[in-house]
Amino acid sequence: MPAALQVFLRTAGGRVEQTLKAALADTSPAETLFAAMNYSALGPGKRLRPALVYAAAQALTSEEVLTACDPAAAALECIHAYSLVHDDLPAMDDDALRRGRPTCHIEFDEATAVLAGDALQTQAFELLVGAPMTSDLKVQLIAELARASGARGMVAGQAVDLAAVDKSLSLDELKQMHRLKTGALISASARIGALIGGADSSQLEAITRYAEAIGLAFQVQDDILDVTADTATLGKTQGADIARNKPTYVSLLGLDGARAKSDELHREASEALAELGGQTRILQQLADYIVHRDH
Repeated sequence: MPAALQVFLRTAGGRVEQTLKAALADTSPAETLFAAMNYSALGPGKRLRPALVYAAAQALTSEEVLTACDPAAAALECIHAYSLVHDDLPAMDDDALRRGRPTCHIEFDEATAVLAGDALQTQAFELLVGAPMTSDLKVQLIAELARASGARGMVAGQAVDLAAVDKSLSLDELKQMHRLKTGALISASARIGALIGGADSSQLEAITRYAEAIGLAFQVQDDILDVTADTATLGKTQGADIARNKPTYVSLLGLDGARAKSDELHREASEALAELGGQTRILQQLADYIVHRDH
């Protein structure tokens, strides 16, 4: 990973964690609930979605936008953390390991995990409502996050994913599922950052194409790692998709085909950045990282 990207990710992650710690500091009157929320939102993680908020905003403006980005970046991490808590539940993927630690329902209990996920979801919108920006921009960002995380975005993708177990999907169906389950929130992260950075319509279109490409590439790489990496490196159970008989890019295209698909999506992301203008080095390095990561 390039040194500039390492510094950027460390800075972005630190800002997000500081914002989340402040938002989740008052644990009354439900201390166990807040303990589970902190455990899930502040545990080890890549902080990719918050990083995209900062990177997209900074690519499009020379103004200082970090403070404006902080609540939005933390909101994206809250939604992502909530989705992981619920994905891991026995009624969903029934996982015992996440980010190298016991999943929330194992560390606490199933009911607490459900409530922690619920509370992290609403915390995301509370953060956006309190963000230091104009009311018009707040409404735009809230709409973006609601669409991406709800029944026409991430939640829909999870529903399709659950329904696909032990069934065959076409490549187009698999692509649509992952554009919803994984890609929608990644796209929203970049679009929200771009809106904070003052993107015009053509810039927003370019950042959307970039984010859609890396969002799908992220899932393709996840599918590749599920069969090539080990549990210790992944921080979650290796081979889980195969064990559940889930359709994946590897099962449909083979390992070489999945890698070729990842390369194709990487090219699409780079081409979109070429049209975006602005300072896109970090966005390009994030795309490079997504397709070459080992966990």
